Amino acid sequence: MYKKFVSTFAGLATGAALFVGSAAAQETVEVLHWWTAGGEAAALNVLKKQLEEEGVTWEDMPVAGGSGVQAMTVLRSRVTSGNAPTAVQMLGYDITEWADQGVVADLSDLASKENWDNVVPTALQKFSKNSEGQWIAAPVDVHSTNWMWANKKIFDEVGVEGDIKDWDQLIEVLDKIKEAGYTPVAYGGQPWQDATVFEAVVLATGGPDFYKKALNDFDEETLGSDTMKQVFDRMTKLHDYVDPNFSGRDWNLATAMVINGKAAVQFMGDWAKGEFLRADMKPGEDFVCQRFPGTEGSVLFNSDQFVMFKVGEDKRDAQLKLASAVMSPEFQIAFNKVKGSVPARTDVAPDEFDACAQKGMKQLAEANENNHLYGSLAHGYGAPSAVKNAVFDVVTAHFNGEYTSEEAVQALVDAVASAR
Repeated sequence: MYKKFVSTFAGLATGAALFVGSAAAQETVEVLHWWTAGGEAAALNVLKKQLEEEGVTWEDMPVAGGSGVQAMTVLRSRVTSGNAPTAVQMLGYDITEWADQGVVADLSDLASKENWDNVVPTALQKFSKNSEGQWIAAPVDVHSTNWMWANKKIFDEVGVEGDIKDWDQLIEVLDKIKEAGYTPVAYGGQPWQDATVFEAVVLATGGPDFYKKALNDFDEETLGSDTMKQVFDRMTKLHDYVDPNFSGRDWNLATAMVINGKAAVQFMGDWAKGEFLRADMKPGEDFVCQRFPGTEGSVLFNSDQFVMFKVGEDKRDAQLKLASAVMSPEFQIAFNKVKGSVPARTDVAPDEFDACAQKGMKQLAEANENNHLYGSLAHGYGAPSAVKNAVFDVVTAHFNGEYTSEEAVQALVDAVASAR
């Protein structure tokens, strides 16, 4: 009886040890994000499965709200209570602000091992690293904002062939479209959309250096210049081509106007492409994608990144596996094909992407090489929130007729100075 008891106890002990060992081997990452839409959620499943193959369980922490404002509120609560998630989806200056608080993890050893410095665009690295040059985030994608999307059938009807090269040609085309009885520009009258168009007009009007000085550096002389007055004059001109019901319209409803042939063009970031693809429209055949006229050679960007927070050593290995998986070409391809963006690595093969994405990937690599890759003000990569919102207020007020161009220039100078 005693031998039987010892044997049974030993068996139970061995089983318990195996159970404990198995439990210890199972690693977990908790990820806070706002990708709750169908396509984005489906793309994240690719990442989850990749981690599961490495023995890492994904604990999902989705917070609805496309801008990430709600997610940042949740994050503040978690960090304050000493219970930060493993990784958090984040944008631009939000990353910089969290990095300055000293609560993010250092990924530099992994980044060095996997050569991130040579594959991630230089302008993007400014936000993927802290002030000491340590990698703290793994970028998932690069969106660019200075795109124009057009209904090919309407373009064919009015005789548009090839890309529209500059502002004067754009106005000629919009006039033809208006004469043909279509709404020339599908427009959503919301502050961030106003700013998306505005920053493209700034780039087209003043060129790359002017854009950087105005909307990345916020040089007072540049903001108050005659060139900036011309930018506001051009925004006033664009107002002539929108329909009377533009105010408050969501961006995807404006895209639908182009898809359905109610309007000819939309000036919007590359997330708009997903709407065309979901409507079974093909690039080059049913819709046109090109840079906002006059901005060819430069790219205004924003990027979703996973910022890694300081966690215990027991979670560190899983965190590094997550960062490595995010940066893997396989995930970058799978995710960006769905998202409408392009990979955050410039060495990913373009073969599996559609024609617009291939164009975007080529232009991103060229802009990075030529130092013509600039942070989008409208989408969190041009300035901290206070400055961004100050610009939004002036641009929207002007577009809605509350300021003349001269008044808008002075208001812009004053608003930025106050916000800074």
